[in-house]
Parts: sequence; C-alpha cells; structure tokens
Amino acid sequence: MTISTTHLVLIPTFNTGARLLATVREALVRWRPVWVVVDGSTDGSNQSVEAMTTLEEGLRVITLAQNGGKGAAVLAGAQAALAAGFSHALVMDADGQHPADRIEEFMQASQQNPRSLVLGRPIFGPEAPQVRLQGRKLSIGLVQLEVFGKAIHDPLFGFRVYPLEPLAKVLTGTRWARRYDFDPEVAVRLVWRGVPTDNIAANCRYLTREEGGVSHFHYWRDNLRMIWLHTRLITELLLFRWIGLVFRRKGSTA
Repeated sequence: MTISTTHLVLIPTFNTGARLLATVREALVRWRPVWVVVDGSTDGSNQSVEAMTTLEEGLRVITLAQNGGKGAAVLAGAQAALAAGFSHALVMDADGQHPADRIEEFMQASQQNPRSLVLGRPIFGPEAPQVRLQGRKLSIGLVQLEVFGKAIHDPLFGFRVYPLEPLAKVLTGTRWARRYDFDPEVAVRLVWRGVPTDNIAANCRYLTREEGGVSHFHYWRDNLRMIWLHTRLITELLLFRWIGLVFRRKGSTA
C-alpha cells in the first residue's frame, strides 16, 4: 500500500449499496489517501464508510446535499483536493467495475508523466452485455473524430488519473459534463486543451445484482444525453476547435 501527498483516489458514489464499502476497502489496500464523494445518496450506503474514517487514516468522506451527477461529484472532490495541495486524482467508480489492483500501476504512470491524462482501456469479460459493447463502438468513433485521432482509446471507461488543475478548469468552463456525459466530454476537452494522454489496458467487470452490482444507466435518457453531447462537441469542433487540433498535430510532427 502506497501513501502519497500528491495523488489520491477519488470515488464518487450515488446509492451504490453495500458494494461501496467493498470498493473503498479494496482501494485502501492499494493506496492512500482515498476520498469518497457522496453525491446525495439516500440509501444509507455512506454510513458504514463514514464510520470507517475514525479507524482508517487517509480516508475522507465529502457529502453533497443533493445528487448532481458524477461530474458534479468529481468537481467537488477535485476542488477540495486542490485546496488540500494534491495535484492528481485517480477516479474510480464505486460499483466494483474498476480494477483496484491496478491503482498503483496507473498512479506510477501519472507520476512519470504528470502532465498526462492516464486513461483506462477496458478489457471486458464474457459477462459484458453485447448491446453495451456495440453501442460503445459508436462512441469511440465519434470521440476519435472529435480529437482527430486515437488519443482516447475508450471515452466511456472512467478508471483514469486526472491532473486536477486542468480537470477543474474544464468542468468549471462548461455547464455540461455532469452526468453520463462526464467521462467522454472531459476527455475530449482535456485533449482540446493540449493535455497528453496515456492509454493503459485494464479489466472491467460487470457485476450481477447478486454480486452487488448497481447501474443507474437509463437507456433512453442517457442515450439522448449522448446524442446531445456529440452534437455539441462536433458543432464546436467545426466552428473553431479544429484549428487548434490541426496546429497541434503539425507541431508534434515538425
């Protein structure tokens, strides 16, 4: 287990049930500090984690009064972390999909290249729903169009190490990227800002309900949100973002 004064693990959570405590414990075995941002949960899942803070050094819980979405929770955590002197955060979901045993590897990659956004490239098991995997291909294609290349291998996998200062600037600079659109939008906007990327393969598991798996994905609502997301990003790209991307690409090949 590694203790850091620059990099922390940030876990946003909303009504994750018993799985939250297991995820926090798995993270604490690998890294400290671990901060949990409770995004207006109403299921009581945060109570056991809050009780742990008196026993586990490096564990902190930030509680938001109302549910604002993953992006709002990450922004609250990022701002608090910056104020406390941290420079980077590995964001992982509370639902058990992300591999806690890869935390140290991703953190080391960030420490070696602190300017970079370290992105997880998911390796799915046979339990992954095929409809989700096929829809993912469309998101990957659109995002790679929006950044003129393959800087982002997978825009939907949220296991990432963010440099906090540019992340906070991106999130405070847009009223969007607060819910299911958070992961792809912040990745695209960070690349537009010139943040380099490092893509690392990592396992992704879909837990059944019996295993404690929880999903807040709503098919129609969240797919409509993704359509609106890419409509906004492509419009912005065509209006003016393409200029910076072209000059940046020319600069990298000069």
